[in-house]
Amino acid sequence: MKNNIVVAMVLISSLIFAQEKKISKSAVIIFEASVPSFEEVKATNNNVTLVLNPATGQIASLALMKGFRFKVALMEEHFNENYMESDRYPKALFKGKIEGFDVNSLTPKPKDFVINGKLELHGKTAVIKAPAKISQSNSGINLQSNFSVNASDFDISIPAVVKNKVANKINIQVDAVLK
Repeated sequence: MKNNIVVAMVLISSLIFAQEKKISKSAVIIFEASVPSFEEVKATNNNVTLVLNPATGQIASLALMKGFRFKVALMEEHFNENYMESDRYPKALFKGKIEGFDVNSLTPKPKDFVINGKLELHGKTAVIKAPAKISQSNSGINLQSNFSVNASDFDISIPAVVKNKVANKINIQVDAVLK
């Protein structure tokens, strides 16, 4: 009987804890590695999961690599098979913290924050410091961030044949509404 009460208390407390978190399963990540005068190298993933703990400012994100869509199907195939090796490295994972985050200070007007964390991609991890604009709306907590990473930091090699057509510096845009 005593054990049942302890188990019930643990389950209830974990449910309460889970309800504090804000989640988006439809966050959007757009990345671009285009070089001027060449074909656009850009993809969008509309099914990114993003989780925020408003009490602590802890934030985490998961994007499946095969969820990125390009305008050109052949680019998507090369991205998954040659660059990202998506079967071997199927996801990108970010874990971090929004510095100075206070959910009670959010308003409809976006406020500037900095997100510090680690991005795990292609079997490598890099420290990321990204600016973010965060606001509160009727839909939830809106988060937008733009930052850049280098493909070489994640051991993503760009073949010599296309080195002039694909940038090493990859611009990343994140948009999410957390509910």
